[in-house]
Amino acid sequence: MIHLPRGYLPAVYKSVREAGGVCIADEAESGLGRLGEEFWGFQTHGVVPDIVTLGESMGNGHPVGAVVTTNEIADKFAKGSSYFNTYGGNPVSMAIAKSVLEVLEEEKLQENARAVGAFLTQTLRQLQERHCVIGDVRGLGLCVGLEIVSDAGSRDPAPDKARDIVAKLLKEHRIVAKVDDACGNVIKVKPPMCFSKENAQELVSALDEILVG
Repeated sequence: MIHLPRGYLPAVYKSVREAGGVCIADEAESGLGRLGEEFWGFQTHGVVPDIVTLGESMGNGHPVGAVVTTNEIADKFAKGSSYFNTYGGNPVSMAIAKSVLEVLEEEKLQENARAVGAFLTQTLRQLQERHCVIGDVRGLGLCVGLEIVSDAGSRDPAPDKARDIVAKLLKEHRIVAKVDDACGNVIKVKPPMCFSKENAQELVSALDEILVG
């Protein structure tokens, strides 16, 4: 859930290409408009990768993924190796993925991610002002991380507290969330892209109730 600082990704891409490498962007979570500002995560940094990988949300629950690359790389791959996939390119998966892309456009879900994501981040930061165990609120659009710490002063990771909050969200409020990060103390907020401001307020109110308790 860490949004990279400005200039970081262009510098990395430059170094990789100067060394003869290719740049791969995994957009399984950050792509398809979820970040709100742009359709792809790499666009928020002004870079163009050589390969883009997609999955999960592309099928809205149906198992489907894709690889997008340049003609040059695709031609070399076709000539230099073989590839086999039992279900690759099957018409059912293709129809589902196409329908998902159509719904994203027709229902303006990227714009929804931008507007609701901004509201969610703002209300979570207001919650942070009232609860010292919230060390940071970060992310873009509907891809937000809520860092749980022991206190605002030390900001030591509090993984047990994060897991307790997630468990109470499910048991007491029927809200499904996940704990992530290397220290296990970041609550990952990555809801469906039809998530509304009312849904966001319900989540924030539930968190407030749990933290007060």
